[in-house]
Amino acid sequence: MFSWLSEHILHVLRVPPVPHAPLGAPGSARVFRAGKNYFRLRLAAWGIRQFLALVGLLFSVGLLLRIEHDVRVQQSSPPAGITVAPVSPEPSAAKPPSARIRKTATHPKHLTEDDVAQVAAQAPWWVWPLLNVVKAFGLLAYLAQVPVTYLAVRLEYEQRWYIVTDRSLRIREGLWRVQELTMSFANLQQVSVRQGPIERLFRLANVEVQSAGGGSGSAPHAEREEASLHQGVFHGVDNAHEIRDLILERLRQFRATGLGDPDEHRDHVAPAAAAPKEIPRDEPLLAARDLLIEAKALRRALQIR
Repeated sequence: MFSWLSEHILHVLRVPPVPHAPLGAPGSARVFRAGKNYFRLRLAAWGIRQFLALVGLLFSVGLLLRIEHDVRVQQSSPPAGITVAPVSPEPSAAKPPSARIRKTATHPKHLTEDDVAQVAAQAPWWVWPLLNVVKAFGLLAYLAQVPVTYLAVRLEYEQRWYIVTDRSLRIREGLWRVQELTMSFANLQQVSVRQGPIERLFRLANVEVQSAGGGSGSAPHAEREEASLHQGVFHGVDNAHEIRDLILERLRQFRATGLGDPDEHRDHVAPAAAAPKEIPRDEPLLAARDLLIEAKALRRALQIR
């Protein structure tokens, strides 16, 4: 049942069920997924949100029912039960109005439940049927969103893909908004593993990869967008050290073989062997060629590091 629903939902949302592998040799792609504890962690957060929403809904419904009950009690009570204190010509009644106003201002009357019931009793007759409709709609909406949000949490977990080849890696995540990040080993600079206390409790970790070229933008929003383009995160994996070691090993092999650099295949000859036996007469041409050879050698050395 769930597979049928997920297939139709992904078809409606135009989400490809399996991402394409990034650039690399055939058979070199390794696929990683988020750990099962990552789904349990997201499911626990979903359950806490559902519980708090249910508590708030029940509290609101109970408060409305209590006010409605108090209004009905006041409307059904006989008017003779209401006692009015007689006005007595005491000396205190002859006090100036300003004194009575000051006394009332210094001792404000607190709003009680009876006051709320009295105000609600003056509401039009159609307010209470409308509130009953609102309460019923709120309960039905809550019950309807439970399976929908659960399905969204599970699909979001299943749509996390981490693919590593011998030349690049690809990270795809998201359900409503699909985000796919591809990073080449030619620009990869740093691979690290981060683990917080909650991830440590669930035996999870995040593998963060960072590439070169992350400059500073003109605004904080631009800086965040540019940083996201040069940083990828393998969220919630239970084999973080395996992924890190695989990326570092393939990165080392990539730089050792010089994959992806078309000029490097023509420059494996040492600079001394590439130099001509006879010094040409055109000295500027010789200096330019020596400078080119040294620049290529320096670039190879920086990539090996």
